[in-house]
Amino acid sequence: MARRTLQLSLPAPRTWGGRRPGAGRKPTPGRRPGVPHRPRPRHRAAHPVHVTLRATDAVRCLRAARVFPAVRRGLAAASHSGFRIIHYAVQNDHIHLIIEAEDGARLSRGMRGLAIRLARAVNHAIGRRGAVWGDRYHARALATPRAVRHALVKKYRTAVGEVDPCSSAAWFDGWRAEPGARAPRGPSPVARA
Repeated sequence: MARRTLQLSLPAPRTWGGRRPGAGRKPTPGRRPGVPHRPRPRHRAAHPVHVTLRATDAVRCLRAARVFPAVRRGLAAASHSGFRIIHYAVQNDHIHLIIEAEDGARLSRGMRGLAIRLARAVNHAIGRRGAVWGDRYHARALATPRAVRHALVKKYRTAVGEVDPCSSAAWFDGWRAEPGARAPRGPSPVARA
């Protein structure tokens, strides 16, 4: 008589994949979280984009007297067909930009080239080597005129309400009243909107 086979069950395997509570890389103490690695929203040419490039902890001097002129020259040379820097404001550890691009590919390529150009300029100005930008760029579409206005006011005005000297505010022609400083001589470092 043949023996009947009995199917034995194995214990459920411990899995390392998939979503589960507590999964993922833990934040490093003292380090701010970066830009999430999610797909970026689809870019529309009709909407300008507010972009933020944040520097590493080793580079905290973007407004310094020897660094800012190199940054401004890099920003002035970065606009090309299909990618235009309309406004900028340089802070000590990050740069705010308002950019127009014809499509998502030109925005991506233009930002990649701009980040490389600025990193080389900053490193050359302070005599160092290595990474300048701490993370991917953060981008937010400005879909309404109000969003564009808020972005401009926030970036161009200092805490005391004066025009920021490390921005393209001096070339901005949309002031309701005189901003307090005339546009510097020479070509504008930003494209006309």
